[in-house]
Amino acid sequence: MAIRFENISFEQPEVLNTNSTGEERRQFAIKRAAELREKIRDYLDVKGKIPTGFDRIDEYERERRRILDSLQAGEDDWNDWRWQLRHRVSDVETLSRYVELSKEEREEIAEVSKQFRWALSPYYLALVMADEPHGALWKQSIPSIQEVTDKNGSEDPMAEQWTSPAPGVTRRYPDRMIINVTNRCAMFCRHCQRRRNIGNKDRHQTRATLEAALQYVRDNEEIRDVLVTGGDALLLSNRTLDWLLRELHSIPHVEIKRLGTRTPVTLPQRITPELCRILEKYPPIYINTQFNHPLEVTPEAKRACDMLVKAGVVLGNQAVLLRGVNNDPHVMKKLNQELLKIRVRPYYIFHAKNVKGTSHFITSVKEGLEIMEHLRGYTSGLAVPTYIINAPYGNGKTPIAPNYLLGRKGNQILLRTWENKIIPYETP
Repeated sequence: MAIRFENISFEQPEVLNTNSTGEERRQFAIKRAAELREKIRDYLDVKGKIPTGFDRIDEYERERRRILDSLQAGEDDWNDWRWQLRHRVSDVETLSRYVELSKEEREEIAEVSKQFRWALSPYYLALVMADEPHGALWKQSIPSIQEVTDKNGSEDPMAEQWTSPAPGVTRRYPDRMIINVTNRCAMFCRHCQRRRNIGNKDRHQTRATLEAALQYVRDNEEIRDVLVTGGDALLLSNRTLDWLLRELHSIPHVEIKRLGTRTPVTLPQRITPELCRILEKYPPIYINTQFNHPLEVTPEAKRACDMLVKAGVVLGNQAVLLRGVNNDPHVMKKLNQELLKIRVRPYYIFHAKNVKGTSHFITSVKEGLEIMEHLRGYTSGLAVPTYIINAPYGNGKTPIAPNYLLGRKGNQILLRTWENKIIPYETP
């Protein structure tokens, strides 16, 4: 709600003297530059202590070799995404061969396994092993007993079953919709919003379901943007992806195809030359992925993103704000800056949904707003995503931002800048 002018006090901003000499102006600029440097001193002091995947190359390589030796496999196997999927770690006995687990942890993971399936690719497991125990990557991938003791939340807080006008379709907006194509993932994230769909085995949608979803698109000419997701859209076979994208591409009113995938993060081996040749045929294609921590930005992830960019794909990132993973302004800033370096544009920060079994990940909205305050103005606008709360029951994405408009009176408004300066601004 806007605040009345008379309820706000502010100082007039310093007015620069137009008669100042060039030297006086330069000295002013030098002083201002020093002030600006001090505003990010706290980040500069900790930046080097927030590791990325590039910083952990040696540790990762050591753990990768351990996994390969254990499976009696070689480089060709490791680089084969199908091999990675076949060797996902999904039981406590196998996991305990690679990471140290206490007796209590083994029992707890086994207990969670009775209710929720879990799995992680050998690639992501090597990243977990290279990180500290119970660190950001561990929390995202390895079950916690809190998943079964948590009685909060809903299995379907977005009411997707109530927003599905056709088989395989989710629709919440006037001109765009989702086709859910699979429940398969390289890693079943412990904070997953669709954990209810994981079930006991991998299942792709039937061809009949996909045909029905395509027919729904054809019958509704206002649909200009189709998101193919799951699960992970890129875990469909190349043949199925080629067919599905070709069908969407042939519909005159479909302007944009989007793919929801976490494979650049959890299975970068999936990004192959053959896949890129398919994607290149059907522009424009946008891919939104989900990097949640700088440790996930690795040389392999960069290589995968480079290949996608060269195929004409536009890359964005939809991070999820997770307690104990990235609910820190410095970590989120480092993540977004690292993503820009591999040509992935930070797009959204999602407030974690109230999904049953995941409330231990959910932060306060206050934390999310504080992160946004530490991004806007303190780093490039390219590194500032939109903070989003998904309104319950399928009511859509709602942007949440700090309040920079404090009041309005006629043609004049009161602005709060990123430095918390209150400044009047008047339009003609």
